[in-house]
Amino acid sequence: MPAKSNELKIEDKLWEACDKLRGSMDQSTYRNVVLGLIFLKYVSDTFEERHAELEATEYPEDAEDRDFYDAENIFWLPENARWSVIAAAAKTPDVGTIIDAAMTSIENENDSIKGVLPKNYASDDLSKERLGEVIDLFTDVRVGDEESRKNDVLGRVYEFFLRKFATNGDGEFYTPRSIVRTLVDMIQPFSGKIYDPCCGSGGMFVQSKEFVSEHQGNILDLSVYGQEWNPTTWRLAKMNLAIHGIDNNLGPRNANTLLDDQHRGERFDYALANPPFNVKDWGADKVADDARWKWGMPGNSNANYAWIEHILSKLAPF
Repeated sequence: MPAKSNELKIEDKLWEACDKLRGSMDQSTYRNVVLGLIFLKYVSDTFEERHAELEATEYPEDAEDRDFYDAENIFWLPENARWSVIAAAAKTPDVGTIIDAAMTSIENENDSIKGVLPKNYASDDLSKERLGEVIDLFTDVRVGDEESRKNDVLGRVYEFFLRKFATNGDGEFYTPRSIVRTLVDMIQPFSGKIYDPCCGSGGMFVQSKEFVSEHQGNILDLSVYGQEWNPTTWRLAKMNLAIHGIDNNLGPRNANTLLDDQHRGERFDYALANPPFNVKDWGADKVADDARWKWGMPGNSNANYAWIEHILSKLAPF
């Protein structure tokens, strides 16, 4: 019980610090700033731990050899993208520019997140003094080293922030963990292709990975496919899956699943989703001749049947 109390203190402390950043920023911008910092701290922690291991070997020069990171599925970080550089700049007026450059460098070195990371830390709307305070606090919290990964500090902190953002008026991308876990336990996705047509921040996939791990399976046996219409949330999902080490295909861009299927012709072994319910005027006339409506054209007054037919059309034959 005391351990749980300490965990919550870490989360609350982080939230209290990050909450200072809001100021004149809108919720979406603020969310990206905070979650981007969590992403950067995580990939830095994992990189720096591996870097220290390699420096302690007979060949310390291997610490700057990218191949030794790729082999462990660890993001390669150029020197300007490492947290030590960010932390050293925390008290300077250039800290936002330095973080933006770090995000760009990470994208350039890692194709799976190219064009995904937030790069608005140099914005005039973001107080550099407050940003520096948050960086100082993050510096004291480990989220990516081996011990933290074993205790899922990242998952706990990340979900805590998602839940906080959801309860502050922007919850379209968050499904409670208890519901997600129940759905995952029901379908038991051990291997094959799993699909979420409205994947939000990717929570269904993260829980699927945890299910596989808990049952001594191999996450490499599970292929992840998804789609998300909101551009901000699509990027968030790519970040979330990247920091959890989950390869994914969320389509080349964000798009409306019912009107612009990014996985046309694909079939999947599992579908796991929490679609938006009772959406009116969803644009049925734009896809009236679509092959997905083999059970009848769903009405435009409510998209529920469209979601059902879309998902059924995506399932592979038994």
